[in-house]
Amino acid sequence: MAEFLESGALIDAILVLVALEALAFLVLYRRVSTAPRLFAPHLAVLWPTLLSGALLMLAVRLAITDAHPMWVASVLAAAGLSHVVDIMLRFRRL
Repeated sequence: MAEFLESGALIDAILVLVALEALAFLVLYRRVSTAPRLFAPHLAVLWPTLLSGALLMLAVRLAITDAHPMWVASVLAAAGLSHVVDIMLRFRRL
């Protein structure tokens, strides 16, 4: 079990699930987009959330697989930027 966690395979599986979530959202968005806008959330609201989560998971994977610290820091910085965009979009809707 420890080898499975240290290899990053669990993080890879989670990243695949995040990608499937994004794909499912796109499919559902196309089906609902013909309905009134009240029921169809805008794509710009979801992408920063998914991206920041995926980048955080990627940073964890890089850290546990002994990647260079600069890569980990770069991915964390990108996740932080995506999170800032997410927060700005949320406050903009209020």
